[in-house]
Amino acid sequence: MSQSVKVPIGQKAAFGAGHLINNLIPGILGVFVVILKSADGFGMDTVLAGLIVGIPRLFDAITDPVMGYVSDNTSSSYGRRRPYIFIGAILSGLIFAILWQVHGDNTEMYNFWYLLIFSILLIFGNTIFSTPLIALGYEMTSDYRERTRLMSFANTIGQVAWMLVPFLYVLIPDDSLFDTQPEGVRTVALIAGVVIIILGILPAIFCRGIDASKMEGREDITLKSVFGSMGKIFKGIKKVLNNKPFAKLCLATFLVFNGFQIVAEFGVFIINFYMFDGDWGASKWWIALFPAVTAAYTAFIAIPIINWMANKYGKRKAFIYATLISIVGYILKWWGFDPENYYMVFLPIPLMAFGMGCLFTLMMSMTADVCDLDEFENGMPRKEGTFGAIYWWMIKVGQGLALVFSGVILKLLGYDPTATTQTAEALTGMRITDIVLPVITALCAIWVMRNYSLNESRAKEIKEELVKRRGEL
Repeated sequence: MSQSVKVPIGQKAAFGAGHLINNLIPGILGVFVVILKSADGFGMDTVLAGLIVGIPRLFDAITDPVMGYVSDNTSSSYGRRRPYIFIGAILSGLIFAILWQVHGDNTEMYNFWYLLIFSILLIFGNTIFSTPLIALGYEMTSDYRERTRLMSFANTIGQVAWMLVPFLYVLIPDDSLFDTQPEGVRTVALIAGVVIIILGILPAIFCRGIDASKMEGREDITLKSVFGSMGKIFKGIKKVLNNKPFAKLCLATFLVFNGFQIVAEFGVFIINFYMFDGDWGASKWWIALFPAVTAAYTAFIAIPIINWMANKYGKRKAFIYATLISIVGYILKWWGFDPENYYMVFLPIPLMAFGMGCLFTLMMSMTADVCDLDEFENGMPRKEGTFGAIYWWMIKVGQGLALVFSGVILKLLGYDPTATTQTAEALTGMRITDIVLPVITALCAIWVMRNYSLNESRAKEIKEELVKRRGEL
């Protein structure tokens, strides 16, 4: 049951392709939700649009832990994870394409229920894909530092999605390409579905995890056993959450990621309505460039620096330093969104990028360390699937809640989805919230991680003891 130390570059690239899909799906969803709320798109009420992405996340509370349990206990000639990744990629691509085949001239409630039902189905398909994928990454290497390098590489590839997706704000409103924005949404969804399938199956084909053929303590997986083991599944969740280092990772991630997610679409509206007075034609390139340049900077500058920081100072300190840097970047957004000088929009990016750049690079690497700690304390079977399921359930449910709260906050601030301009009071409220909220949640995350205890020396001690227990050389 030995693990490799160095992960071959081809496997890193395939794993990164899976991460690209994990970013592509929510990235495109974010664009489509903005179009749902815009007067030129579907003009849907902001609260209804938020519910479409928020309610399905509640199903993750059940599907993610169950998928983690199933994946952990699966025995097949193709491994514990890869068959599900293959099937889940195909399902995710097909359902995503069908989900967005909606028309602007439908009634608001028809579109709401159609999108809600297929969004719930997408959750099931994506769970089958993403939960085993994340677990596979945790077990691709046993080396403390190689885990960070693997996650850095995968997140760099994953950032490509965020470099490309923002340009949908340019392409979909282009009347030389599409007669209407809803038509653009339908076409892009079909193309995205094909991309999701092609790239999503790559980790299933090329990546390798632990050889689990001799792993002890696993249960037989049947439909009856899964339903009969619900009690065990949630007892396992309780045991995992009692792992203090892991609980800290989940809470810190929840705070940073969802503080960012609640206000993620605010930047679109601030650029368009504050900097360009509601002229989508003039603002579209800046709306696209701001997140695209942020993603490029994150991938090629911030993540390599974070990787270096983790090796020099340790993962905990690297997280704290990077998050503090990002807070300064968030504050600079007040001066960055300047209607008199559009190029100032790039001012906060070099510092702000460290927030998202450090989050998944370091937290996923640290979660792999936690899986070793769990085996050390609780024995076999290893529970990468359960840890990955709970970690990403926290993210996805938080993201759903964030999108719901985003719509509610926009409405409370006075945003009108049917108007071509917004009031000065609404825009000022959006600008303040866009800065204050992620700063507060980032500071709370730093407080949570201030005494995180699973450092490199402790991780190496645990690994050495596990090697002895398994009888490995």
